Amino acid sequence: MGSGGSVSLGFIGSWNGANGAARDFRFNGVACSGSGATSSSTTTTTAPRTTSTTTTTAPRTTTTTTRSSTTVTSPAAYPYPGTVTGSTGAHDPTVVKRPDGSYLVATTGRGIPLKTSTDRTNWRAAGSAFTGSMPWTSAYTTGDVWAPDLNYLNGQYYLYYSASSFGSSNSGIFLATSSSGNSGTWTNRGQVIGTTSSSGYNAIDPDLVVDAQGQWWLSFGSFWSGIKLIRIDSSTGLRSGNEMYSIAGRGGGAIEAPDIFRAGDYYYLYVSFDMCCRGASSTYRIMVGRSRSITGPYLDRNGVDMARGGGTQVLAGHGSVMAAGHSATLHDNDGDVLFYHYYTSSGAALLGINLIGYDSAGWPFVY
Repeated sequence: MGSGGSVSLGFIGSWNGANGAARDFRFNGVACSGSGATSSSTTTTTAPRTTSTTTTTAPRTTTTTTRSSTTVTSPAAYPYPGTVTGSTGAHDPTVVKRPDGSYLVATTGRGIPLKTSTDRTNWRAAGSAFTGSMPWTSAYTTGDVWAPDLNYLNGQYYLYYSASSFGSSNSGIFLATSSSGNSGTWTNRGQVIGTTSSSGYNAIDPDLVVDAQGQWWLSFGSFWSGIKLIRIDSSTGLRSGNEMYSIAGRGGGAIEAPDIFRAGDYYYLYVSFDMCCRGASSTYRIMVGRSRSITGPYLDRNGVDMARGGGTQVLAGHGSVMAAGHSATLHDNDGDVLFYHYYTSSGAALLGINLIGYDSAGWPFVY
C-alpha cells in the first residue's frame, strides 16, 4: 500500500472467549484468510536470533545427524525461511510433489488458491481449484474455504478441505479429486465428516496420512477437545467406520492444524499451538510428538502424551518472522521439508519453507 493510504481491519463473524481462534478477517474490505496476503518476493539474509520460551524445545546447539549422505547440524537459533520468490502470499499451505517433479501448493481462500513451482523456490499463482461457486459448502460458509490438504495417490490428486465460520464448530470437511491437479479440474466427491455446536470437537484442518500397512487415515481438529483421527476408505476417499481416536488436546485450549508424517520408525504429529490469524499479533508455534503407532499415543521429548497437552516446540516466531504455524511436510530428494505460513510485521501471511533434520534421538529440527 502506498503512503497516505487508509486501512480498515475487521473480523468476520462473532467472537467470544469460548470460541476458537479467528480464521478470517477483512483488510481494506478484502476477505483474507491467507489468499488476501500480498504476493511478494522474499530473500532472507538476516542472521537468526534466538527466542525465549518456557515450552519444551528440541536442542538447538550441538546435535549433528546424518541423513541421505548429508550431515547437518541443529542451528543455535531458529532459522529464517529459505528463499521463496514470486507468488509468496500463503495461509495454511499444503504441498504435493507432482510426477513431473514440480510442486503444487494449495492455500486457504475462495475456491482454494493454487501455486506451482519447478524448483521449490520460485512460485507462480495457478488459479484456484474451484473456479465457480461451491454450493455444497453453503451450510457452513458463504465465503472462503479453509486449510486444504493435498495428496497424490494411485495416479490421482486428492484435496481435503474444510468449511466453517469464525469461532464456530458448525463445520464440515470435504473431498475433491482431480487427474491433473490443475485449476478448474477438481470434482466434488462429498462430505467426509461434519460437526455441530454440540459435537465437542471441530471438523476443520484435515490431513490425510497412509500408514505402513497401507491404511488411509484423516486427522483433523481445532480447539474444543483437540485433534481427532478417523479411518478413510482408500477406494472412495471418504470415511470408513465409526471409530474416532483422540490423539492430541490442550483441555479446550488453542491447538489445531494436525499433520502426521511418517519418517523412519515413527509417525510424527505436528500441530500448531496458540493463536493464528491476528496478523503480526498472532502467536502460532509448531509443536511435535511421535508414536510408533498411527493411533498413538503421541509423546513429546519428555514423554508427555500430546492428548494431555504435551508437545515439543519445533519452530516459533523469531526476529522478523511472526507466528510460524499450520505446517505441512514433504519427503523430497534433498530430505524432508517443512512448509508453513508466517506473518510479517505488516501482518501479511507468507509461505515459509525449511528443511527438516533429525537429531541422534530421532527428534526433528528445522534448518
